Amino acid sequence: METYIISYDMAWGGDYNALHEAIQSYGAWARITDSTWAVLTEYSAHMIRDHLSEYLPDGSRLFVVRSGDEAAWQYVNCSSDEWLEGILSQDVTRLNKLRLLSQLD
Repeated sequence: METYIISYDMAWGGDYNALHEAIQSYGAWARITDSTWAVLTEYSAHMIRDHLSEYLPDGSRLFVVRSGDEAAWQYVNCSSDEWLEGILSQDVTRLNKLRLLSQLD
C-alpha cells in the first residue's frame, strides 16, 4: 500500500459530495485542506486520477502524487496530527526498509 496526496480545483457545476465519497472509498484517508487529501491504497496514481476524473466536470484540475519520505504542516483540517502522521508514515517505513536492504548489498 502507498500513500498518495490528491489535490483538486473543481470547475463550476461539480458535485463535491460525490467526489469526497469517491476519495473516502479508498478506505484510509485524511482530509488535509478543503481540496487536498491523503489516501492509503494499493492503486497507482494513474488509477486514482482516472477514477476521480469521473467525478470532476470539464475544466477541473486534479493532481495525484505518491507521498515521499518527509512532510511538515501547519493548521491543516485533519482532526489529529497523529492520524495524518500515521497515514504519511506508511511510505517512510517502506523507504527505510529499502535503504537498509540496499546497504546490505
